[in-house]
Amino acid sequence: VQLQASGGGLVQTGGSLRLSCAASGGTFSSYGMGWFRQAPGKEREFVAAITWVGSTYYTNSVKGRFTISRDNAKNTVYLQMNSLKLEDTAVYYCAARSGGGYSNMNNYNYWGQGTQVTVSS
Repeated sequence: VQLQASGGGLVQTGGSLRLSCAASGGTFSSYGMGWFRQAPGKEREFVAAITWVGSTYYTNSVKGRFTISRDNAKNTVYLQMNSLKLEDTAVYYCAARSGGGYSNMNNYNYWGQGTQVTVSS
């Protein structure tokens, strides 16, 4: 499975961005999908996940601001990010898993290349 993330950019605090991750080369609907992020000098961390049947999960810091969704017809997963904060600045990665817990990076078999999100004041 190949994953291509897009949609990052520069936005002011309080603004919005929508990230997209297009998948190819596999049966997209059979994978759980996740978004992770890595800020400079920090470890990569879980942001959000969506299961095969559409159940969603979020890290506490983005609950109520971010929304993950998927369109199986388009083989694409999205991350709608609203009310962005300075601390949301990071490289965002999409990933696909075929099993295991949704927040553990080690359970994700395939990764996209990352897209930079920069939030400025």
